[in-house]
Amino acid sequence: MSSSFPPPPILSFAEMATSISELHQAHAHILKSGLIHSTFAASRLIASVSTNSHAQAIPYAHSIFSRIPNPNSYMWNTIIRAYANSPTPEAALTIFHQMLHASILPDKYTFTFALKSCGSFSGVEEGRQIHGHVLKTGLGDDLFIQNTLIHLYASCGCIEDARHLLDRMLERDVVSWNALLSAYAERGLMELACHLFDEMTERNVESWNFMISGYVGVGLLEEARRVFAETPVKNVVSWNAMITGYSHAGRFSEVLVLFEDMQHAGVKPDNCTLVSVLSACAHVGALSQGEWVHAYIDKNGISIDGFVATALVDMYSKCGSIEKALEVFNSCLRKDISTWNSIISGLSTHGSGQHALQIFSEMLVEGFKPNEVTFVCVLSACSRAGLLDEGREMFNLMVHVHGNSTNH
Repeated sequence: MSSSFPPPPILSFAEMATSISELHQAHAHILKSGLIHSTFAASRLIASVSTNSHAQAIPYAHSIFSRIPNPNSYMWNTIIRAYANSPTPEAALTIFHQMLHASILPDKYTFTFALKSCGSFSGVEEGRQIHGHVLKTGLGDDLFIQNTLIHLYASCGCIEDARHLLDRMLERDVVSWNALLSAYAERGLMELACHLFDEMTERNVESWNFMISGYVGVGLLEEARRVFAETPVKNVVSWNAMITGYSHAGRFSEVLVLFEDMQHAGVKPDNCTLVSVLSACAHVGALSQGEWVHAYIDKNGISIDGFVATALVDMYSKCGSIEKALEVFNSCLRKDISTWNSIISGLSTHGSGQHALQIFSEMLVEGFKPNEVTFVCVLSACSRAGLLDEGREMFNLMVHVHGNSTNH
């Protein structure tokens, strides 16, 4: 029963908490005030804590929940959902079975969250058991549960079970169709995907994207381009699928043409788009277009993560502008190992072996562990610059300190 009165301020404080200490403060206040004995307040507190992004939030919510004498189904569902979305989804099933032992009747939300947890760790047998409970409680025809079951069976590779369930459904929506279509496409079963796509009574942009990505995945770029051309409404995922497909196939000129088309269509690129386009610019030496992409990133305030930074450094290096590559590298606040490897490789290619070794030393000082690519770049820099002693030193470092060998 909903209340017409606004919630106490302390509950709003709990919902807006950004740290575990603030959650502790809210909990302590609710305990002291006696609000914890209110089913409404306790439910809101558990929901607020369980959805907090702090790593200890879910265990903390669970500890609060475990101290509630007679938790209602909403509280049970809240904890099950929290664990289903967590790095330990198996715990959701433990809570689910505790709920059954407590003689609390699961509802459609309980089953949906529990089945989702099974999908997260590929627990198809556990999912079948829950499916049995669903049938016993008379919820076998619930659309949300059926969609979750199709996704579970399909994602766990039980394609025939998923198809059988879809065929038996009295009511289907686009989510039902897409759950099976995505499984076909991800596994490269494009003949089955094509037949299902033709059967679909309704489609959305995700349906078209599954077909495009599926054809790209099996290397049928012309089929992918045909579906792409027929797609009534394209989003950034649609464009990225085609751009990435052409990039992986080495058809870099077509990547750049497609990116121009994307701009004319008014679709805003994301980081995935930009990385693919910058890679294409690097391979064909299209410095002016690469500079345009860089200017676009700056103009639109796009965050330069490690992937984009690496792509920019690589593009400038391969297009002959090592100074600009260094400028990007030095201004990047979120370097990863690939970013370091890229600038070391670029400096090596441009004959700046000593500078490459300097960057390598800085990388070690900053706590990055070199990988095999790093050592290939460093040894190449030594070789090109005639730094034989440094090359031997790097080889010994590779073998004796970091445990790599040329046989890996």
